[in-house]
Amino acid sequence: MALNGGGAGSGILNLALKDVDELYACYMPFLKHGGLFIPTRKQFSLGDDVFVLLELMDETDKIPLTAKVVWVSPIGSTGHRRPGIGVEFPEDISENLVAKIETHLAGLLSSNRPTYTL
Repeated sequence: MALNGGGAGSGILNLALKDVDELYACYMPFLKHGGLFIPTRKQFSLGDDVFVLLELMDETDKIPLTAKVVWVSPIGSTGHRRPGIGVEFPEDISENLVAKIETHLAGLLSSNRPTYTL
């Protein structure tokens, strides 16, 4: 997984999920419109809007989306939690994006493997 942020205080994140294991660990299917956990050390608050350029597996085009922060794992969280944020997909693109992600994760969605959030 590659992750790059913009400047300090920037709400722009690039997330490249190159394999199924990383996609599974980041995917948040329990959100109403689906979402992703984005490992980052940048500070965000619940409700913040974040612009994400998402690179999914072997797809040639990046997927641009503006998402809302709905989960925060701060630096120093207990357990094996990585610092980062969870973002919920916007309703207008969620159906297609969720279908695309769940196609990549076929057979893994019922797994009990831990993720970055649960």
